[in-house]
Amino acid sequence: MNWITNYVRPRINSIFSRRETPENLWQKCDECGTMLFHRELSGNQNVCTNCGHHMAITPRERFNALFDNGIFTEVKVPEPLADPLQFRDQKKYPDRMKAAQKQTGEKEAMLVATGEIGRTPIVAAAQDFSFMGGSMGMYVGNAIIAAAEEAVKLKRPLILFSAAGGARMQEGILSLMQMPRTTVAIQMLKEAGLPYIVVLTHPTTGGVTASYAMLGDVHIAEPNALICFAGPRVIEQTIREKLPEGFQRAEYLLDHGMLDRVTPRTKLRDELISIVRLLLGMPQAVKGDLAPPEPTAKPEATAGK
Repeated sequence: MNWITNYVRPRINSIFSRRETPENLWQKCDECGTMLFHRELSGNQNVCTNCGHHMAITPRERFNALFDNGIFTEVKVPEPLADPLQFRDQKKYPDRMKAAQKQTGEKEAMLVATGEIGRTPIVAAAQDFSFMGGSMGMYVGNAIIAAAEEAVKLKRPLILFSAAGGARMQEGILSLMQMPRTTVAIQMLKEAGLPYIVVLTHPTTGGVTASYAMLGDVHIAEPNALICFAGPRVIEQTIREKLPEGFQRAEYLLDHGMLDRVTPRTKLRDELISIVRLLLGMPQAVKGDLAPPEPTAKPEATAGK
């Protein structure tokens, strides 16, 4: 062993050895197949810069883009029973919950927060489809009730982003009971005269569509989002007929009067600011995240001039 073996050879190997590229630097678009750099994709709110395809986005990422300067305060949600039915299929329900929490880094399938958009205070709630398909269980019901109560207490509008595969089967009838519970919560907003705006994202299906997702004062959807109670495949198998092109997609529902707008994610924040301020009877915000100037009284004309 000498200095060539101990120093020179390792030094040469370190210079010419192949550097491994992290696997998460690039992501392939599901629609057009374009390879997208992770910073470019996250900077465009997970929307493909080539074809405009809207990829999945977590509630926390959505709130970072929605609220002014990405600043928001989470609202505490009451914890339900962990495993009320002692349900087990291939895995125990608590084991599935732990796996989903580890995968997503979140406690449950809905995040509730307060903050400002365009200097306009709001309460927002968003479902996480990556957490057990965004399924509606008792926690999601508690989250919507907590969001509605917070909105009524603070006298703020509620904006809800839906993304779910339906009710959570591991909670059985208790998950279905969230449909009337959340309907009552939305009624609280209406009685308080506060706007309730729903943004339907891909996919919004099942009991979620049959309850709080379609009770808004204004319904906006992201492009090409699947919005339905029963999916197209189930309907085709039932009626044994071919469905129209784009059936139950956002654009189809807009054409048939089920939605008010279909808005790309990158333009959604500005549209929500305009709608919220309009419904609250406030002047429109000035671009640049500044509040509109206060109207100044005109000086009275001086006699004799």
